[in-house]
Amino acid sequence: MPVTTLTTCLWFDGQAEEAARFYTGIFKDSRIITNLAYTDAGSDTHGQKPGSVMIVEWEMLGQRFVGLNGGPMFKHSEAVSFQIDCDTQEELDRYWDQLGAGGDASRQQCGWLADKFGVAWQVVPAVLKSYMASGDQGGAARVTEAMMKMKKMDIEALDAAFRGQ
Repeated sequence: MPVTTLTTCLWFDGQAEEAARFYTGIFKDSRIITNLAYTDAGSDTHGQKPGSVMIVEWEMLGQRFVGLNGGPMFKHSEAVSFQIDCDTQEELDRYWDQLGAGGDASRQQCGWLADKFGVAWQVVPAVLKSYMASGDQGGAARVTEAMMKMKKMDIEALDAAFRGQ
């Protein structure tokens, strides 16, 4: 039987519903689909309070996500991240500011940040891929060098670097 959907499941320690509301509040065309609660069944294994939120399912930009309140055993890391390709600096700034609110952008570079739940995001200009794939090795090198010095991406500065200015 062929797979017809692929859903990303994010593990949280009691914050799945808060995270789903946070993300659906940032991205247009997003919605929470359902909340499912823990029951007494399996409580000796899962250790969660019956009636507390077990799973939140939401849709964001046409993609399905599940937030699972599984406990403190697992943490998010930069090994998995979500990349947002932005067409304008205004769009990039908005996502950077909203996703970064209460999170950690201090240790990141090249458009990476961790939101307040520890989920990693890459907020990047869509044009970056064009610069890197242009065939202009000098331009791509200058863009890479400029990008490596940035935390939040600056489209105008990357464009100037690509053009050699």
